[in-house]
Amino acid sequence: MTERRPYPSDLSDARWALIAPRLTAWRQARTDAGVSGRTPTHDLRDIFNAILYVNRTGIAWRYLPHDFPPHPTVYGYFAAWSKEGIFTELNYHLTGLVRDHHGRTTAPTASIMDSQSVKTSTNVPLTTQGTDAGKKIVGRKRGIITDTLGLLLAVIVTAASASDNAIGMDLLDQATTTYPTLTKTWVDAGFKNRVVEHGAALGVDVEIVTKDPQIKGFSVVKRRWVVERTIGWLMHHRRLVRDYETRPDNSASMITLAMIDNLAKRLTTETTPTWREPLQPQHTQNT
Repeated sequence: MTERRPYPSDLSDARWALIAPRLTAWRQARTDAGVSGRTPTHDLRDIFNAILYVNRTGIAWRYLPHDFPPHPTVYGYFAAWSKEGIFTELNYHLTGLVRDHHGRTTAPTASIMDSQSVKTSTNVPLTTQGTDAGKKIVGRKRGIITDTLGLLLAVIVTAASASDNAIGMDLLDQATTTYPTLTKTWVDAGFKNRVVEHGAALGVDVEIVTKDPQIKGFSVVKRRWVVERTIGWLMHHRRLVRDYETRPDNSASMITLAMIDNLAKRLTTETTPTWREPLQPQHTQNT
């Protein structure tokens, strides 16, 4: 890693050790296959730290600080890792480690599903946007499914006009393909009979959990609070407060990246300093 003052979003040595093997193997495979056509010159840790910086701060790629690799290079790696499923693989690997750390089996059997509509930036193509009539939001809709710890199992990003039914069925397809052990999921009332029937065909019991009509204002809803908490975790990453990605799959990768950051910190018991706290040394080795 190049010598510079660390940013709060930088990976510590311990977190980098969790991520480095997959990225190193990816680069080596491309080098052996002659894909890049030249010898890589930028450190993978610097590149991943730059992507985390964008994810955490919400800046545009071209506004990356100059002590990171050039922004076209960083974005190129992000796009390649997104397209080739590297972020999805890292999330899968770290999710298993976190579940094991909590004394759970690495393959979950129960899950919770929810969706979130967010506004988009001006650079997002109109063809990938829509209007969520219920929430009066023009933009995109994110569907996520988590385990009972709130760890991300699958994510999909669509136009905000997409129905929760369509999103729910796609999420079930993704999640059961990755985790064939799933047999239960809890959803809110936005997911209708089609999701329940689709889940039954996949061997998953889909239970609709509704809010108690006797309680006015905010209340914690059984099971659903877990996935809502996960959405709250994701919103700490400013790049996700609004959808800035031109491609929906890159948008899904930004969500997965935020969860990778969360998972790595869980495994190393680290936290990211807030603006109220002084930045502490992250025990990194400069090479």
